[in-house]
Amino acid sequence: MNEFNHFEDNREYQSKRKNTWFKSVTMTVASGVMGSALTLGAINYFPNETKQSTEVVQEQAETNVSKVNAETVSTTSDGSIADIVEKASKAIVGVVNMQDQQANPFSHSTGNTQSGEAVESGTGSGVIFKQTDNETYIVTNNHVIEGASNIQVSLHNGEKLQAELVGTDSLTDIAVLKVNEKVDAEVLSFTDSSNLRAGDQVLAIGNPLGLDLSRTVTQGIVSAVDRSIEVSTSAGEWDLNVIQTDAAINPGNSGGALIDSNGNLVGINSLKIADSGVEGLGFAIPSNDVENIIDQLMKDGKIIRPYLGVGLMDLNQVPQFYQEQLPKNVEEGAIITQVEEGSTAETAGLQAEDILVSIGDQTITAANDLRESLYKDFSIGDKVKIYFYRDGEKKTVEVTLQGNGEKQVEKE
Repeated sequence: MNEFNHFEDNREYQSKRKNTWFKSVTMTVASGVMGSALTLGAINYFPNETKQSTEVVQEQAETNVSKVNAETVSTTSDGSIADIVEKASKAIVGVVNMQDQQANPFSHSTGNTQSGEAVESGTGSGVIFKQTDNETYIVTNNHVIEGASNIQVSLHNGEKLQAELVGTDSLTDIAVLKVNEKVDAEVLSFTDSSNLRAGDQVLAIGNPLGLDLSRTVTQGIVSAVDRSIEVSTSAGEWDLNVIQTDAAINPGNSGGALIDSNGNLVGINSLKIADSGVEGLGFAIPSNDVENIIDQLMKDGKIIRPYLGVGLMDLNQVPQFYQEQLPKNVEEGAIITQVEEGSTAETAGLQAEDILVSIGDQTITAANDLRESLYKDFSIGDKVKIYFYRDGEKKTVEVTLQGNGEKQVEKE
């Protein structure tokens, strides 16, 4: 299972020692690119894919498929839970992440080379949400398929098929897959997750611990709505909006369905807290959020967000020298460790070792603040001022945000 990682960044001394430190850190720290791929650390969440790890979590593909047409689907009021589960389970698939295996450099066998051979890296779950005459579309978690060289899906009847990646987004942990045929299965449509209340009955359906226990059903209630969980992804740290449930969610359930008592899809199961002694703390991405993400992924193959193009490190993680260059009242910020070539930041004249302290009217106390503000407070096309310190002097640049590195910038 692939999941949320770590992101870091750096600066320079007046002496050779200063230069040596900054270059050393720059070489060794995983410097991300804002709006591209940042990596950071997070808390002890267990994304529920069967590959054992303690973290959760972009690739790009394109498709001309039109916007998802979601509609509310209800069962009759006298339908039993067993009837609801029997129908819904036929929309649940197993998702197998296959990755190329490295050749053994010590093997001298000429008849049994393993170079490039795809092996199973992890398994998870998925939900069929749309079918056409020639295609079947599946939603799952990004961390279930991240890094896959090819993807296999297993249907309720045991049939195994190859799937293509339509689009994926690591920050929101959603991915869309496509099978190039109409399969013998049910389709689960989205319902309005904003109507959920704490105490509502829900069912989780997925493949805990692998395909041998496929389409396992667990029952519980909505423990809370509108939770915000800080997770660490391969694209950076992120606050994920989730539904909390006590329905049992285990490794392998990632990407599976959370349905209400009428059999409607209200969420995609993604996380659980896996600390010792903790029980019944599972989390699902609300269907309203999932539907919006799917629409964009099916259109563009990715989520297009405002882009700056810098790697960052929290100011308090670098030597005291850098903090001594700042006014006494400035104790927090993010130091630029890397500027991507051709990016907005480079065009604006931002440099490694600049210390960012605010964007617009939002104070930057740490590296994550810039990313969250860019993605949540601003849109592509917005003009935004960035305030920073260089050699102890406060400076400002204004950037017109776009979805790539080509920006119009005015210096002040």
